Amino acid sequence: MIDKSIATPEAAVADVFDGATVMIGGFGTAGMPDQLIEALIAHGARDLTIVNNNAGNGETGLAALLKTGRVRKIVCSFPRQSDSHHFDALYRAGKIELELVPQGNLAARIQAAGAGLGGIFTPTGYGTLLAEGKETRRINGRDYVFELPIHADFALIKAQQGDRWGNLVYRKTARNFGPIMATAAKCTIAQVGEIVALGAIDPEHVITPGIFVQRLVAVSPVVAVAA
Repeated sequence: MIDKSIATPEAAVADVFDGATVMIGGFGTAGMPDQLIEALIAHGARDLTIVNNNAGNGETGLAALLKTGRVRKIVCSFPRQSDSHHFDALYRAGKIELELVPQGNLAARIQAAGAGLGGIFTPTGYGTLLAEGKETRRINGRDYVFELPIHADFALIKAQQGDRWGNLVYRKTARNFGPIMATAAKCTIAQVGEIVALGAIDPEHVITPGIFVQRLVAVSPVVAVAA
């Protein structure tokens, strides 16, 4: 019987190794697998390369992971914003490496990895510092720069529901990078609001098929309590 459910977030990330490349879903805090990130912090893996849309917000989630000093490099589109002070401090101190990738290129390079492609030609970044040292080509009268796919050892993503086979559905914009990251990692770990019975998810509503998910863990959603 196929059952990809894992009892706890801590057990789900227990084999993340030092030096691993880890994709983390989310657009800011929307779709961020916060409890998997907390488990990764507790686990203690270091020298990590993180692939994410940004470089953390405030004091929680990815920002908290950066604060530990265990991230060697981050690949992202938006490294600086008003509350990205942990990344900012690390970068200014020379304690973290940044690979800046335009958001469309970030998505396309992750998709290329999931599709098994050797890379893509994109017009975004051509003629800028981001294209330095990269192959360029003119195709049908337009200039392009060659970008390599982005692969990962692990992907930590968040979904609304999953079944024990790993089929996933998402909640609105929380979907963002999760589906493509799931295709580009050797091991995808999904944090879900609930695990439902097989057949409870309409096949036409499945966004990420279970073939791309190796583990899923059900976590209770955080409910804000009024003061």
